[in-house]
Amino acid sequence: MNILHISDLHFGTRHWDGNNKILLDKINSYPADLVINTGDSTTDGLESEYQDAGEFLKGITCENVISIIGNHDKRNMQSNKYYKKYIDHDEVILASRPELTTKKDLYLKPDISKTKNYFTDHNYIKLVNVENMTLLVVCIDSNVLYQDEGFVEEEILRDISEKISRMKYDKSMMLIHHSILAGDVTPLLNPLILTTFVRKHKIEDVFCGHTHLLDLRKSTDLHFDSSFTQYMIGSLSSANRVADYNMFFYLENWGTSALQVHLIKIHLDDGVTSFTEELFYG
Repeated sequence: MNILHISDLHFGTRHWDGNNKILLDKINSYPADLVINTGDSTTDGLESEYQDAGEFLKGITCENVISIIGNHDKRNMQSNKYYKKYIDHDEVILASRPELTTKKDLYLKPDISKTKNYFTDHNYIKLVNVENMTLLVVCIDSNVLYQDEGFVEEEILRDISEKISRMKYDKSMMLIHHSILAGDVTPLLNPLILTTFVRKHKIEDVFCGHTHLLDLRKSTDLHFDSSFTQYMIGSLSSANRVADYNMFFYLENWGTSALQVHLIKIHLDDGVTSFTEELFYG
């Protein structure tokens, strides 16, 4: 299986000035079986930004494109509506015991917001079938409405675990916007429950974004004799990363001993878009 990992498109006021068509053509030049987008598709969660991001994502020719929501995508009370309209239409996993939840603004007050849907999290479980492999993709919403720091609702993790226990699959991965390993000025505030969740379900790979920085690391728990790899990619097309290059990952032969991780850097010089590629791992 070949996987392409993008993140932090930031359509809106933080989106780059490069050529989106050239960028799409480059993404589509890789024979990916799965494209994953780990959040911040917009800058302020505005409908116009969601519409632009959705059109860009629809331009990816890979049959399987999975996106999750980022903190910038949750900038207003209508984010839930716009995300489902332009990015992902699947039904979210609701908390079976809402009275036990503690995540801030997980439920909007209907007498204040006047929105049709008062639940703000976007957690999904998706199965992707490629050749003879069934892949479980666990999509976790680590974002809080109006907030840059992350927080994951433990009650929802319990509901996700219960659903996973009834599913059959060959391999699994987790998508989350905030890192559960790397340091960050606006970090995930409760990463321990995520590492426990990853260990419980034997998830070997975690994909994230958020920081606009590149990081690839493996975590090993000596006590429980378990490990997982976290792939944190920089921004795909954010204006504030042009000097450091925007980028994406291409994972060739993922899930096998022949894995090769290619890092594609995106350059924008005097309005000209170009790319360089290096074998980052393998």
